[in-house]
Amino acid sequence: MTSITPDTITMFGAEWCGDCRRTKKQLDELGVEYTYIDLEATPDAADVAKDISGRMNIPVVVYPDASHHVEPSNDDVAAKLRELSLI
Repeated sequence: MTSITPDTITMFGAEWCGDCRRTKKQLDELGVEYTYIDLEATPDAADVAKDISGRMNIPVVVYPDASHHVEPSNDDVAAKLRELSLI
């Protein structure tokens, strides 16, 4: 079973998802450490992402403060990372 590691960013996504690729690229370019869970490689993780977000949409980005975004814009992610002093 897939689980969230406290004090880290976890992103649930899939390679076919444009929003997932965009968010993953943003995190990579910002040099932010995160755990990426590929929902194609780990299908049971889709249930975990749905339990967190209450939705079937991806990406789901879970932050160290236990908050999350679903299909966030780059501005949403950057604002949250600044709030958490990660960038």
